[in-house]
Amino acid sequence: MSDPVRRQLLRLGTLAAAAAPLARASAAAAAGRGGPRFPDAWFPVTDHGAVGDGVTDCTAAVRAAVHACHRAGGGHVLIPAGLWATGPIHLLSGVDLHVAEGATVLFSTDPSAYLPVVRTRWQGVEVFNYSPMIYAFGQHGIAVTGRGTLDAQSDNAHWWPWKGSGQYGWEPGMPHERPDWATLEQWGAQGVPLTQRVLGAGHYLRPSFIQPYMCADVLIEGVTLRNSAFWNIHPVLSRDIVVRDVRVECEGPNSDGCNPDSCENVTIERVTFATHDDCIAIKSGRDQDGRRVGVPSRRIRIRDCVYLSGGAAVAIGSEMSGGVSDVVAQRLRLPFDAGLGEASVASVLVVKSTPTRGGYVRDVRVTDVDAPAWTYVPFEVTFQYAGDTGGAAPAEVTGLSAARWSVRGPCEYPVRVRARPEAPVSEVTLDRLVFDEAAQDILLQSVTDLTMRHVTVNGLPQEGSS
Repeated sequence: MSDPVRRQLLRLGTLAAAAAPLARASAAAAAGRGGPRFPDAWFPVTDHGAVGDGVTDCTAAVRAAVHACHRAGGGHVLIPAGLWATGPIHLLSGVDLHVAEGATVLFSTDPSAYLPVVRTRWQGVEVFNYSPMIYAFGQHGIAVTGRGTLDAQSDNAHWWPWKGSGQYGWEPGMPHERPDWATLEQWGAQGVPLTQRVLGAGHYLRPSFIQPYMCADVLIEGVTLRNSAFWNIHPVLSRDIVVRDVRVECEGPNSDGCNPDSCENVTIERVTFATHDDCIAIKSGRDQDGRRVGVPSRRIRIRDCVYLSGGAAVAIGSEMSGGVSDVVAQRLRLPFDAGLGEASVASVLVVKSTPTRGGYVRDVRVTDVDAPAWTYVPFEVTFQYAGDTGGAAPAEVTGLSAARWSVRGPCEYPVRVRARPEAPVSEVTLDRLVFDEAAQDILLQSVTDLTMRHVTVNGLPQEGSS
């Protein structure tokens, strides 16, 4: 772990221990028993000049309410019913941003509104870039709650064209993110000091929607997120996080639903995902830069979530160079028809890496899966993510367990593990799995210590099952 990151995490531990008057949460929050608690003090944004007409810029009013709440010792910044136009919202310790039922927060689509740049992580590499729509740095006891809607207003005319894909509004001659991403990857590989990694104005890396960075005791509950520019919920280098009863709706590029990134003690429960990319993706940094920071994601608990569309219900990686361990996902539902037509989630569990990532994945357990709809490969491990086969730093993957899966819709491979002989996947347990319509047989390459019990594919017991 780098010294600045270590100092900041130690500081957060001290702050959280002293924060009882503001937020009495602890690691118990990660077990789903709570989250930060706030004084019964309310700070309506209308008291600071906000107008809910969907046109008036409320950025300054929301900022003033956040600062007033923080100075008073904590409480709830209230966004009442109405349409509220704003730029980025930066939370401070002790502040719950409460978006009431009937409220819709409309975030600006002007990139200049998200300046000055802030410290962030973009696809696993640290950088100073545009602020996320909701951001906090080094805070404790913070929340985003309520039954209202947060709308980033991204579409084929705003943010999404930066992907550089005609599917999302890009046309030849328009700028796109690929040159900036190549530069950032090079900075990470070369160990360029973080203070020199500045993008933002004149560059095209889209910001995440909600990002607590180096924070402790975080709650995101009840709200609906729509039309993110990039990843939706992206806590980084943070701990004691609860994401509960949230709905994520975004069919844009890289619209991952919830990505804990080098985080500890995380609970994700009763969340509904309708995304284009992975629903949940657990990460810990990319390649050399991820190893430089050296902070794993661990103690992640996922339960009772619904997956309407997306890449994987639960993904590990591909940016996982800091390591991932102790992940438990229970009671996953991939429904056939939920008002959006047939669900299309490509995988239930995928562990994805490349031979340059390094790091490790240990002790991942996914149980009680109900998947009547189509999936591509329900259980997959690959070291060839995005076609990358070069490199001499494969990840260590051990201790993967799947139990009580009912995959009734069609799939290609029911289980596909493609490891390398020099880095086999070890200690894999497949227990009581049913795949009704698989086009191919189970494929296992370089797997050691396999346990297979009561696994059936197309009604046939699999060899090795007992």
